[in-house]
Amino acid sequence: MKDSLISPLDVHNELLISHVHPIDWVNPQPREQYDLVVIGAGTAGLVVAAGAAGLGIGLKVAIIEKHLMGGDCLNVGCVPSKTMIRSSRVVGEMQQARSFGVIPPDQIEVDFPAVMERMRRVRAGISENDSAQRFQALGIDVFLGEGKFLDRDRIAVGDQVLKFKKAAIATGARASRPEIPGLAEAGFLTNETVFSLTERPNRLAVIGGGSIGCEMAQTFRRLGCEVTLFHNKKRLLDREDPEAAEILKQVFLKEGIQLIFNSPIDKVEQTNNGKEIHFNSQQITVDKILVGAGRSPNVERLNLEAAGVEYDKKGVKINDHLQTSNPKIFAAGDICMNWKYTHAADAAARIVIKNALFSPFGFGRSKLSSLVMPSAIYTDPEIAQVGQHNALDAETIKIPLEKIDRAIADGETNGFVKILHKKSQILGATIVASHAGEMISEITLAIVGKGGLNTLSSVIHPYPTQAEAIRKAADTYRKTLLTPTSRKLLGVLTKFS
Repeated sequence: MKDSLISPLDVHNELLISHVHPIDWVNPQPREQYDLVVIGAGTAGLVVAAGAAGLGIGLKVAIIEKHLMGGDCLNVGCVPSKTMIRSSRVVGEMQQARSFGVIPPDQIEVDFPAVMERMRRVRAGISENDSAQRFQALGIDVFLGEGKFLDRDRIAVGDQVLKFKKAAIATGARASRPEIPGLAEAGFLTNETVFSLTERPNRLAVIGGGSIGCEMAQTFRRLGCEVTLFHNKKRLLDREDPEAAEILKQVFLKEGIQLIFNSPIDKVEQTNNGKEIHFNSQQITVDKILVGAGRSPNVERLNLEAAGVEYDKKGVKINDHLQTSNPKIFAAGDICMNWKYTHAADAAARIVIKNALFSPFGFGRSKLSSLVMPSAIYTDPEIAQVGQHNALDAETIKIPLEKIDRAIADGETNGFVKILHKKSQILGATIVASHAGEMISEITLAIVGKGGLNTLSSVIHPYPTQAEAIRKAADTYRKTLLTPTSRKLLGVLTKFS
């Protein structure tokens, strides 16, 4: 049983399993009726359940999870990937050490099994936050098993039946499997299996040039793999800012990642030498293939038809209030949203709590479309964005990091802050920097608070920081306000001051 949950079964994964799917867990006796039942204990589900139970007003809440509490983010997503990325950044720093006057060893050695053990240790330590025991202590009935709707207000978990007033579907999504002849027979990794590796593959192919593919390609390259990245579009990150994508492309080429664009894979064959990938009348042989190309919603086996919940291949259908076609049932996270981010699932879960439990007759409901959603890709440099990326009648301010003192001192001038605006109103921004994911929140706050570029210009930034680029962008806008007329007025004012 344990082996089917997660591997390898070492002390760290034993601790993880004891938190997120205890083998000896006994499901509670269901209440007569629940105020809220949540299916899926990933980020969205956990936030909905904990948020409702944590109000302290006596709500009866249950959560159902058939696999691992914490969902993808904890177990096979954000936590393990960012832990590995941290190890790879150490290698990146060492590779640049000479430019800082530090002499690294001639051969940088990576202990890949130790990198993966650290990942498992960190993940296990964090897992207590998402544990069945913690949520039970919050007063939530935790059911481990597969949940299926019986009808419009009942869910079965095994032979137990949970009747609900309201329910939330938060079963998430999984890695899509591309239809490539021979791929399934040859075998491949996804985010669900790649973090179970204990030995480094010498040759790795990554299929997909989106955020997951890019993060993992750079990470494994820095950890010592020969990496080939396949993307069926003309450039990396085809949904992101093209200038940002070009910077990352040049970094990847410099680091030795082979990039193959706009060339579909014809077939994969398992040979004695490895997995042979055929494309465009060429072939390469690798040891492992990692698929990071899209997500598919987990809608199967929920018996949504019985609940009157409509869905399609994109997931559960919702309105702007996260309500399904059954008004008693809501949905949040990857199961129903285009934003496939942990922080998006968290934000949507808060909307579900309000709309499902505290909006009588629909009054005061919140909207998904009202959210200002930032995103971050944790390559090196990071790429972070918020709001619009283009608009025909908007203006753009771009501050290269090579003009920022701290970036110069850090040797991290390969990036920029770009703000799209109409007059003082900020429409969106893209940041390419070592810690762009941290920097984007300031601009997100400015958009949410409608402070605009004038407000950002008045914010004092510590010197020297790379975030000073945001202040410089705002100052650049302020300078455009100095028209010939305003300059004459200022000249007059000085004569009377």
